[in-house]
Amino acid sequence: MHRILYVILLSAVFRAAACQAGAGNTVQTGLDVLREKDFDILQGLKVGLVTNHTGRDSRGVSIIELFSACQELELAAVFTPEHGLEGTGEGKYDSGRLEGRDLPVYSLYGDTRKPKPEWLRGLDVLIFDMQDIGTRFYTYITTMALCMQAAAGAGVLFIVLDRPNPVGGLVVEGPVLEKDLQGNFIAYYPIPVRHGMTVGELALLFNKEFGIGAELEVVPMKSWRRSMYFDQTGLPWVNPSPNMRSLDAAILYPGLGIAEATNLSVGRGTECPFELYGAPYVNGHTLAGELNKKGLEGVLFKDTTFIPVSHKFKNQRCGGVRALVTDRTRLRSLTAGMYLLSTLKRMYPETFDLSNIDLWIGRKEVKEKIAGGEAVEKIIAGWEKELSSFSSLRKKYLLYPP
Repeated sequence: MHRILYVILLSAVFRAAACQAGAGNTVQTGLDVLREKDFDILQGLKVGLVTNHTGRDSRGVSIIELFSACQELELAAVFTPEHGLEGTGEGKYDSGRLEGRDLPVYSLYGDTRKPKPEWLRGLDVLIFDMQDIGTRFYTYITTMALCMQAAAGAGVLFIVLDRPNPVGGLVVEGPVLEKDLQGNFIAYYPIPVRHGMTVGELALLFNKEFGIGAELEVVPMKSWRRSMYFDQTGLPWVNPSPNMRSLDAAILYPGLGIAEATNLSVGRGTECPFELYGAPYVNGHTLAGELNKKGLEGVLFKDTTFIPVSHKFKNQRCGGVRALVTDRTRLRSLTAGMYLLSTLKRMYPETFDLSNIDLWIGRKEVKEKIAGGEAVEKIIAGWEKELSSFSSLRKKYLLYPP
């Protein structure tokens, strides 16, 4: 218990130090850079905007407000991703109009997830500006890809206003998505789970390597380095989606978040989504002990109980663990996630259900290998060759220094 308390305190000290380190060097997002130039590249253009509540400049002013106040361009339409314009919704929603303004807001999470040709008619440019979190199955990058395809088909210029990868741009983890699983909303293009790229860099890669062929421009950030985590950028954290409420959650998400596809609660319906993992059938004390015996770098598991007030196991008492990030630069979330899945399958072979993890992990054979008792290290080694190949490929599209 004393070790757990020490780690919690030490982790808090590290986070505070990181915030202080980044406070004096605010990164300028692509939106900030564009604003500083008085939106010169957009003068005289009719603009469509793909954004949500995270599309704000470093002062907190929304891109919709900035564009609406600019007399040199015409904001003609807004396109919104999963969770809607305010970033609070769950499930599908319909298109509508911006409250108080005669401006259409087209839902890209309703009856279609790709802009319809008639929605783009008359536009000169489609601009993408929203905060991603650096994980392949987080849906905003698929929305970007589909919008790029639509823009290419309509002959509309596509501009990405770049933003930081909150979990940094140095580490790449997980298997590259296999061919038979591609084309799904959380598993669209063959990239690894943790890709280590910004949305601007991904747009360049998608456009060239996967044949989109859009007329594409990226407005890069200023002062961002690949080694930076979000709390070192000087930018305010805005929850990118209802259950992505902290940087630690985003750090844990690429690997441990795969548990979302199992019959395990990932803390939705609590104050700490994607930091808590459990179920009514789980003994948290035993699970924490088994995971901590692995000696995984950068993370410690504390046994806990919690009661989700919504989502999976609503109003049921769940035993489980809280994942504590102790050294984010050494933590490999995919490795930790694989050990979580493997340990639970060994502890509860008849109860713990891995059948739906394919799209999340990106490989069909992983669930069988885990169920068959194959060592986690061996499973991970099986995808290292393709991961290395992707790491080499992505170098052509990286815009920022280490």
